[in-house]
Parts: sequence; structure tokens; C-alpha cells
Amino acid sequence: MTNELIDLATQVGRALEGKRLMLATAESCTGGGVSQAITEIAGSTGWFDCGFVTYSNASKTEMLDVPAALMAQFGSVSEEVAAAMAEGALANSNADVAVSTTGIAGPTGAVPGKPVGTVCFGWAKGDSTYTERLVFAGDRQAVREQTVAHALRGLLRFIE
Repeated sequence: MTNELIDLATQVGRALEGKRLMLATAESCTGGGVSQAITEIAGSTGWFDCGFVTYSNASKTEMLDVPAALMAQFGSVSEEVAAAMAEGALANSNADVAVSTTGIAGPTGAVPGKPVGTVCFGWAKGDSTYTERLVFAGDRQAVREQTVAHALRGLLRFIE
């Protein structure tokens, strides 16, 4: 775990604690990396409810209620699915805020219009959901680390 990720997770924890909010994560390409960064922080039990690692499309549907039709229409790596994942994490947890990640970490998996490094994010709170799509450079590990960092930075902006 890098110092940057620990610092970001600490800041997220302080922000959530200050607002008395609980967090849930819904992760695909990061395989639990956001949850791992968060649980590195002592006391995270006070502001972290749970994490869903939904790597397969079936698990996204079964655990997060992401409609299969949505994935068929837009692909599992899409802002639409990222939004549904974050909203599903809220609906299936005791959290007030959720973050989701879905992407192509590589080295394979690219499809037309979605190169390796494409990651979609979702942040949800109440009736508000925000999404983003970025393309990161680097190998699989670099893409995943950049994704975790961006998810945490996004949480800071979203909950402030």
C-alpha cells in the first residue's frame, strides 16, 4: 500500500467521520483495492460498512441489482454500469455513500472504443449519482493503483 493511498484513505475517513456517514464500495477491476486502502486506516469500522467485489457480470446483477440489460446495452465498463453499481451498493448496505469502479486493467480485454486502462467510476449519495470515465496509462498494477487513488479523490470531492 503506497503512502499516497494511505493518506487519501485517511482523508476520506476524516471527511466521512466528520459528516457521520458510512461508506460502501462496489469494485470490479480493483478487486477490493479501494476497500483494502480504507481498512488500512485504524478506526475505519466507524465509517466503512462493506465492500462488494463484483468481478463477473452475474455478480453485479446478483449482489448489486445491476440490470443485465444495462450491461448488454452499454457494456460492463461504462458510466451507466458504474452508476448502477454505486446505487446498488447503497441499496444493499447500511451505507450513506458509495463508490464504484469498473474497468479494463489489462493487459487484455480491450474492445473498440475502450482501450486497456479504461475505467468508469460512480459515486452515489442519496438521490445524487456522479460518474466519470478515464483512461489510465501503464501496466495492470499501475492502472489499478491509479484507479484506487482516483476513486478516493473522487470520494473527497463528492462528500465535501
